[in-house]
Amino acid sequence: MSSEIVFNKDYDAKSIYVMKVYDAEVLKVWDYFTKPELLDQWWAPKPWKCETENLNFEEGGVWLYSMNGPEGEKMYSKVRYGEINDHRSFDGIDAFCDESGKIDENFPQTKWLLGFTGVEEGTKLSVNMHFQTEEDMKKQLEMGFEEGFKMGLNQLEELLK
Repeated sequence: MSSEIVFNKDYDAKSIYVMKVYDAEVLKVWDYFTKPELLDQWWAPKPWKCETENLNFEEGGVWLYSMNGPEGEKMYSKVRYGEINDHRSFDGIDAFCDESGKIDENFPQTKWLLGFTGVEEGTKLSVNMHFQTEEDMKKQLEMGFEEGFKMGLNQLEELLK
């Protein structure tokens, strides 16, 4: 039984906490966060599509991808992976960039920590996002992040069924 999404914003701590339980094994949920052919199926909120340019899932590795809109829009982002604990957790720094991966300094960079815990119902996904400033956090939310991320997580739920 999958769960509703918990989405808590803490402006004082400059952080967002997201939690959702999926009715699927940890290894399967992990794969949907670490394999480009699976990430591309759900990461972008419809009608947008995610397209991985390259993904090197290892400590210090990079995931470069674009979000492609229905009107031909193309926004690039990249994640530089930090510590990886196989099938348990990983972290990274997320940033908007150009097609070559050069970071766009006009947008905030976000530190992500994702945890995958086996629970009776399946897998508990915990996502902690930390921003450098409260303004950065507000800017990300104003761009529709909460709605978009929730849509993506629900799209993942459909794929896992």
